[in-house]
Amino acid sequence: MQLISGISWFLRSGFAKPVAPLLAAAMLAIAAHPASAQSPFSPAIRVNQDIVTWYELEQRQRFLELLGIPGSSEAEVRKALIDERLRKQAMREAGIQSAPEDVQLAIDEFAARGQLSPEEFLAALSDAGVAPETVRDYVASQLAWRDYVSARFISQARPTQDEINRALGQAGGGGLQVLLSEIIIPVTPQTLGQAEALAEEIAQVKSVDAFSAAATQYSAAPTRENGGRLDWLNITNLPPVLQPIILGLKTGEVTDPLTLPNAVALFQLRGLREVATGTPRYSKIDYAAYYLPGGLSPETQRRAADLKEKVDTCDDLYGIAKGQPPEVLDRVDASPSEIPRDIALELAKLDPNEVSTTLTRNNGQTLVFLMLCGRTRDLGENTSREDVANALTQQRLQAFADSLLEQLRADAAIIEQ
Repeated sequence: MQLISGISWFLRSGFAKPVAPLLAAAMLAIAAHPASAQSPFSPAIRVNQDIVTWYELEQRQRFLELLGIPGSSEAEVRKALIDERLRKQAMREAGIQSAPEDVQLAIDEFAARGQLSPEEFLAALSDAGVAPETVRDYVASQLAWRDYVSARFISQARPTQDEINRALGQAGGGGLQVLLSEIIIPVTPQTLGQAEALAEEIAQVKSVDAFSAAATQYSAAPTRENGGRLDWLNITNLPPVLQPIILGLKTGEVTDPLTLPNAVALFQLRGLREVATGTPRYSKIDYAAYYLPGGLSPETQRRAADLKEKVDTCDDLYGIAKGQPPEVLDRVDASPSEIPRDIALELAKLDPNEVSTTLTRNNGQTLVFLMLCGRTRDLGENTSREDVANALTQQRLQAFADSLLEQLRADAAIIEQ
């Protein structure tokens, strides 16, 4: 597997938010932490032979708060620093540490995301009470752990050709399924800029709970009632253009905003698994779209709900549309790559003869009553073997890393003050 570069891995593993405005707001909003009764450099936690000082606890918590990174409560910071010490002890024994130039390059790239020079970025943090060493230690730990996990487990994590074939559904069974959450933000020409800015902010979320809260608040999809959570989907059900994007995510990561007709979409990966049953590919997707005036108004939603009760198959819609202009009903049989992205995403969630009433057309004035008629199986339109191999390797490396850290924690002598 070609591992994600240190810079990209760091940027996507914790806190790639627009830095300058966050820092400006945080410096006004965050009051200084009350001084601890302890000496700042006395031990707050002992992890085997290493210590975590009160100063480190305060610095890390302030750093995370300033950048709006999830996990900034005192209890979460304590756990994170304990885990960091355990990781450092394992890496020290193996003789692995991050190169100073790699750390600096990651900080340079991170600062650039906030449209700041590295000097401006570190100075802004310093003005807010966070020492440059705190930033460097945080970055160095992330980069070194990635290298350590790769060096130790990569040979075990790489999938065989047979495993890739099974994941692709080419070996008589098996395949990949993904567990996603979604946010669909409706837009009009007047709200496009605001919706895009909101989507860019949500795209930086790494917490499942935070994404779920955003879905409940902002999403127009029915899944907002469940925090945006979807059930397991075969990767081959997703639009071909989206499959490598999803496979490139780590658990908890969010896609960049995806532009759809009348909406902006984001997806968070919550899980990836190999399954014993096949995940067939499709050469053609047959679907029907019946258009109802009124958009997402309550009256139109009621009409759509009534219509769901009346139709069992796509052919029933011909009777519903009889006597109306031809343009009120589209019946389409197209390859997956030819289907509009928003329709393809909704169809991915449906079984034959199921209905979606999430989409609109005509700037939100027309509701799309979308019905999946059927899928034609085919082994074409393959997701690349490299994408699948990378996804499987990343999933396994993460599992190895989690298991190792759990074992290190179980064997450690940890004393908290």
